Amino acid sequence: MTWRAPGTAPTIPLIAVAHGSRDPRAAATVESLLDLLRRARPEIPVRTAYLDHAPPTLAMALSGLAEAVVLPLLLTEAYHSRVDIPGALAEATARRPLLRVHRGATLGPHPLLVTALERRLAEAGVEAGDPGTAVVLVSAGSSDGRANATVARIAREWAGRRGWWSVTPAYASAAEPTPEQEVRRLVEAGAPRVVVAPYLLAPGYFADKIRATTLAAGAEVVADVLGAAPELATVLLERYEQAVQREKSFATA
Repeated sequence: MTWRAPGTAPTIPLIAVAHGSRDPRAAATVESLLDLLRRARPEIPVRTAYLDHAPPTLAMALSGLAEAVVLPLLLTEAYHSRVDIPGALAEATARRPLLRVHRGATLGPHPLLVTALERRLAEAGVEAGDPGTAVVLVSAGSSDGRANATVARIAREWAGRRGWWSVTPAYASAAEPTPEQEVRRLVEAGAPRVVVAPYLLAPGYFADKIRATTLAAGAEVVADVLGAAPELATVLLERYEQAVQREKSFATA
């Protein structure tokens, strides 16, 4: 049981829903991220759920709870956040009509995610805003064009705020340009140095493929995935508070 001061209301549990992967590094990264949140806010009960490939499912994570805030550990609004999570919640609430669920927004887009991207680039030896560096912002890619457009917008805004040679998007699946295509284009266009910033939450198949193919195509540096960056923990807590405040506003309206 989570400790709370006498006379205070219990804190609504947080369930973070990740995509899931067969690669054990992905789940380990998710837990490391959530551990940052647990240390920062120990009064919030935090559970993990996965949409695929790994337990627990969202229904399993909701077991025993009367109320929860469900937050997608996803970087853009796409099929998983628009269809899979609402569908799983609909099934859970159909079986348990008294269950109260407050669904929060995806992690991205958010300015702190760009800060985290710059953190990972800096760890790889790339100075933020270096005018001699072209950055390729690589997302997993989606069949939902709105999600890909969001990544392209992040790249444009990032380029506008910093002095990079350029910041351009690429997609590991479902859309073009692919990461290696964009790296080759930039090299041929005369970019002094090309680096890759993966807009990915955790290591796995896509991260490994992006690293291998872009280095082969001429990238000088490939940064690490976002992972357990403190900026992501801050965004996650912000999304939680927003979901709780929406519920309070609704209750007093």
